[in-house]
Amino acid sequence: MKQTKTFLGIVAIVLLSAGVAGVTTYKLMEKNQPAATFTDLFEQNDNMRLASFNGADAQPVDLTAAAEASVHAVVHIRSTQLSRTQTVQDMPDIFDFFFGDGRGQQRQIQTQPRVGFGSGVIISKDGYIVTNNHVVEGADEIVVKLNDERELKGRLIGTDPDTDLALVKIEGNDFPTLPVGDSEALKVGEWVLAVGNPFNLNSTVTAGIVSAKARSLGPTASNGQAANIQSFIQTDAAINSGNSGGALVNARGELVGINAMLYSPTGAYSGYGFAIPTSIMTKVVADLKQFGAVQRALLGIRGNTLGTDLTMSEAQAEEMRKKIDELGVKDGVYVADVVEGGSAAGILQTDDVITAIDNRKVHKFSDLQEALAQHRPGDKVKVTVIRKKSEKTFDITLKNSQGNTKVVKSADMEILGAAFRAISDDTKKQLNLSYGLEVTGVNKGKMQDAGIRKGFIIQKANNETIRSEEDLQSVLKQATQSPEQVLFISGIYPSGRRANYAVDLSQE
Repeated sequence: MKQTKTFLGIVAIVLLSAGVAGVTTYKLMEKNQPAATFTDLFEQNDNMRLASFNGADAQPVDLTAAAEASVHAVVHIRSTQLSRTQTVQDMPDIFDFFFGDGRGQQRQIQTQPRVGFGSGVIISKDGYIVTNNHVVEGADEIVVKLNDERELKGRLIGTDPDTDLALVKIEGNDFPTLPVGDSEALKVGEWVLAVGNPFNLNSTVTAGIVSAKARSLGPTASNGQAANIQSFIQTDAAINSGNSGGALVNARGELVGINAMLYSPTGAYSGYGFAIPTSIMTKVVADLKQFGAVQRALLGIRGNTLGTDLTMSEAQAEEMRKKIDELGVKDGVYVADVVEGGSAAGILQTDDVITAIDNRKVHKFSDLQEALAQHRPGDKVKVTVIRKKSEKTFDITLKNSQGNTKVVKSADMEILGAAFRAISDDTKKQLNLSYGLEVTGVNKGKMQDAGIRKGFIIQKANNETIRSEEDLQSVLKQATQSPEQVLFISGIYPSGRRANYAVDLSQE
């Protein structure tokens, strides 16, 4: 009898939990009812269970086929950043401070290799894999482990920090893939699966619903990093560390998003996960595959979502309410400024409210970002605005961040046409330097065009300190994506002569 009561107590807790969650509420057994009728409980309440779904004939969603298809196309990614030699400056001791040069001693240290783990999704039979930029960022080696336990070397095709996406390639054919679905067709409340490798537990599947769409998290998430272009699918399917780069899959087994992050006060899953929609992913992947860099189209405005939110003070909220009454529209993207030379220059005006792009409704700034992320410079879009309480539609040709429609190519170190090495200790003593990168050879390339000769020691590039070839490569990558596309370099020759150069990085 004691066992029966204990058993019934546990059942009651489980069923009440299910009821609170809004799934199914069952009638509980009487305390003295024998445990033999436990099975009968479910048979008697079968009609109630089915009725709890939408409509009398509705059935629970079967996610087994979608799960089976997904686990084979989702891979485990191990990215390794090899050890490096770094020069560090020690604080001067009291003797050196008063009687030496006051700079302290320099010493070299060997950093430990850094290993990170994440997930990826195979999107083509010839081995193209989509993952997050933060999974492979800075990696010297990438190893991809398939669901059948095979391990293959991965090659980085390209990355896009703005959307936190990356494209990796493994060699081979006939890999299992996931068909790409339409994330725009997703509905809030629709069932989805999150598939990945949380905590290095391979081929893990969790289920939940779409909690929200076009979600923006602000400049950073709880882990300190987030995409600049934010229009996430929010889901309550459990996403944990290691799920990054994995698949968000609908009930038909189609890829609808790339799991990117969780939002949690503890660093572990607490009910909120976010995925990059395939509406953004598809175009980013196509650009990385074709050009090595994303061809990003900009509208050329500064603005924000029209409406009040909890982050506003009462005074700000009142000012926004007045602005809404004055403009005669309740939601959309308010145009605070039009960028000179941008796509919208001479067309849109301050105080316009953007309500649609190509007849697709724009309710908030993340909607606008998602719509533009699907276009390339040179594309024409129809922009609908409310201006002085009247609706107007304009045809606008989109431009890139350089203010034109040219293709932006990813520049690697080869574009500079030079070879480099860290300066030796003898050179440091001779020129009284603590760091620098020596140009050991110059061939046809951007550096030769700028007038840089062999022996020049680079110390600064675009105001960033240059100690290694990796430092220069990082600055170069940022410079090629900037509107100026110029590398401003300063340094010194072995003779002691200082020099400054402007290296034009633009590519025809």
